[in-house]
Amino acid sequence: MHAGFPFFSQDIQRVMQLGARSGEMPALVDSVAGPVLAGGMALLLKLGFGYVIRDSLLDKQRSEKALAFFDENFIFRDPNVPNGQRFYQGRFLLRTRKPGDNMNVWLRFCPKPKELFVDTALGRTINSLKVVEADVVSEVEAERMERDPDKVDLVIRFKDIDSIVGLIGRDDVDIVGLLLENVVQLTGNVGHLFKLGAIAKNIELELGLTKAA
Repeated sequence: MHAGFPFFSQDIQRVMQLGARSGEMPALVDSVAGPVLAGGMALLLKLGFGYVIRDSLLDKQRSEKALAFFDENFIFRDPNVPNGQRFYQGRFLLRTRKPGDNMNVWLRFCPKPKELFVDTALGRTINSLKVVEADVVSEVEAERMERDPDKVDLVIRFKDIDSIVGLIGRDDVDIVGLLLENVVQLTGNVGHLFKLGAIAKNIELELGLTKAA
């Protein structure tokens, strides 16, 4: 099961770095409050995972590229559902274990399938604002979500705020090591961890930031 873990943290970090390129997110610093860190992570994840398809509404060539990327990463062929396809709709809750941190991010992919596509003068393309949603939620909401399988597929719980800040910018992060060191705990369907890491890796490949294995 651990075979897919080592690349997860590194690739997610790079995706967050892509989000930071937008200039909309100030640098994260030590000793930030939980809600501030949560807001920063939510924004970086949303911008980073949407990086490849961000300009699909403005350029025909990028629109076609975005459609191809979306098809490969977010569409499953399924003859048992209407239209013969369904979308990847993984839902993640990122939290800490330390009481009072109040650091909770709810990350979802394709939460509103009917809003994923839009018709423009360039033809049908991806609505880049609807592929990834990431929101800050309160401690009370997060506790409720953890127990609701209709809200969350996988909970990724870090030790505390400092452990998250300490990982940002590092290139030698190994999720197996983090699990063994009890820095990270996973609860729920671990299969979604592989999918999350695979999407991040494909973003890197698409942008030429890394080479295929």
